[in-house]
Amino acid sequence: MKVRIKTGDTVRIIAGDHKGVEGKVLRVDLEKNKAIVEGANLVSKHEKPSARNPQGGIRKKEAPIHISNLSLIDRKSGETTRVGFEYRDGKKVRFSKKSNEVI
Repeated sequence: MKVRIKTGDTVRIIAGDHKGVEGKVLRVDLEKNKAIVEGANLVSKHEKPSARNPQGGIRKKEAPIHISNLSLIDRKSGETTRVGFEYRDGKKVRFSKKSNEVI
C-alpha cells in the first residue's frame, strides 16, 4: 500500500469512532500502515509506579489508526484532499489534487 501521509501533515479522520477529528501526524509506521494522530484515538493506559512516575495511575495516550481512515487537509481550502505524485523540476513531489499545489 502506498503511503501518501507523512509525519507533520494535518489530517482528518474519515472513518471510525473518532470520525471528524483533525490533528497533526506524530509518527507513521510503514510496516503496519498505521499513523499516530495528535489528540485523536485516545486510550487509557495503566502505569505501575516507577522512578519516573512514582504515583503511577491511568494516563491517556494516542493509539495508532490505520492510514486508510485518514485524509490529508489542504492548506489553502481547509478541506480534505487526495494526494498525487509528479515530477516538478526534476524532483518527485506530492501535490494536492484539489488545489494542484505542492504539499
